[in-house]
Amino acid sequence: MKNGSRLAALGGVVVAAALTLSACGSDDNTAPGASNAPTAKIDCAKGTVNAAGSSAQKNAIEEWTKLYAQACAGAQLNYNPSGSGAGIQAFTQNQVAFAGSDSALKDDEVGPAKQRCGGNNALNLPMVVGPVAVIYNVKGADGIQLSPKTLAGIFAGKIKKWNAAEIKAENSAVTLPDADIKTVHRGDESGTTENFTKFLQATAGDVWTWEPSKKWEAPGGQGANKSDGVSTVVKQTENSISYVELSYATNNKLQTAKVQNGAGEYVALSPDSASKALTGAQITGTGNDLALKIDYATKSPGAYPIVLVTYEIVCEKGLPAEQAAFVKSFLTYTSSADGQKVLTDLGYAPIPGDVLTKVQASVKALS
Repeated sequence: MKNGSRLAALGGVVVAAALTLSACGSDDNTAPGASNAPTAKIDCAKGTVNAAGSSAQKNAIEEWTKLYAQACAGAQLNYNPSGSGAGIQAFTQNQVAFAGSDSALKDDEVGPAKQRCGGNNALNLPMVVGPVAVIYNVKGADGIQLSPKTLAGIFAGKIKKWNAAEIKAENSAVTLPDADIKTVHRGDESGTTENFTKFLQATAGDVWTWEPSKKWEAPGGQGANKSDGVSTVVKQTENSISYVELSYATNNKLQTAKVQNGAGEYVALSPDSASKALTGAQITGTGNDLALKIDYATKSPGAYPIVLVTYEIVCEKGLPAEQAAFVKSFLTYTSSADGQKVLTDLGYAPIPGDVLTKVQASVKALS
């Protein structure tokens, strides 16, 4: 496929996590005993497509590509989990067919994205709910719970010790060390950072005075690139704390804090408590664009308040025919009941049904 071959070079961008989906045999070559294998027929595409972006959705993309391959022979998707900012840049520079992003396109990104789509709209299609875990490494201090104001104070550098009065007041049953808190943040541009800082500003704006951004703006702390990097640093650094998508916390067996929601309830993170946080999320996009606004101060009972919706940024029209067919086929699968059912086991939460119906309609309209 000529377009796939040309894009494979990625203009010098290394596809570090390329996932080959080549399969042999018929279009129905599901592996025996694969419990998550697609049960519904897929209108398969063939060829090679490159995508890049959100590392938060990397584990979901890996599983989807594997299962899609079981149903579709001759398909190859190369996904580079380069971070949301880099993914959108690769998309606008015609290096990838679609981008993964943990935030919807910004005003200054809409124009370049529309140009990349040949003058057609670029759509934000929510595909995964990625709960953001507050991870920490403090020996003997399981079960820590934190309010938004305390979290903001920690990451703003105002609360410096694990046994500070603010933390002790919320954790009377936990033994806290007299040790310096070592904060870790994403060093690369990240939608996870943007969502985490949106949460801090929305719920503790008197403490967190920086504007939400993909780039970490607060002084101090240690930066680490991508979700894997953050997880590794926290795992190796005693008395550290950071934020990362839940699947990385689970895979690395990291401690996770309960976080207080708008109703004053300290809630442990789980796919179910994350899904509850999307109750009341508003669609701010128009037409087939489904950008969402999340209520970080949610008062829904049992709702864990720090969640991100990770999007696929796609051209509504304007891609070369073979790429367009591949993107539509793949996203039809990922937004299907078969595609969404795999997410919970990976540490994600599925898109709520009312929103998912709209996503499916938007994918169907791609051409």
